[in-house]
Amino acid sequence: MASIQLRKRLALFVALCQLLSPLHTLPLQAQEESVQNSQETLQNGKKKTDPSDETADGKEGLATYYAKRYNGRRTRSGARYKPEGLTAASPDLPMGCTVKVVNLANGEEVVVTVNDRCRRKKIPFIDLSRAAAKKLGFLGKGTARVRIIPQEEDES
Repeated sequence: MASIQLRKRLALFVALCQLLSPLHTLPLQAQEESVQNSQETLQNGKKKTDPSDETADGKEGLATYYAKRYNGRRTRSGARYKPEGLTAASPDLPMGCTVKVVNLANGEEVVVTVNDRCRRKKIPFIDLSRAAAKKLGFLGKGTARVRIIPQEEDES
């Protein structure tokens, strides 16, 4: 009697392992495809350009905007966050510098002042005030691909 229950449990375990084995190999399959893509790129003699690479016109990256819950909170510079101001948070850019942010989808641009810090990500990243996001045309969408161009001191 005990051996029949053991056989049923073993059969159930084997069936479960067979069901889960495709899930276990998904990351390996994705890694193989990325390796193949990079090898094909090298064979074609073309180098893929990383959109996060720095160019003469700044960096391409991702922009988001502050959530409503941050209204009135202090930023890293000590100023209070105002959603109607043209300010931004960046992990890399110096505090107080001005940057031009260009929405790559529609060409809209805005100049903002960096007065806060945000968490570091793998790609260039900027967190904008709600007014800046509205001027760039992605308020309500959440994120946008942008070009971040640091401005010189004498430019405004």
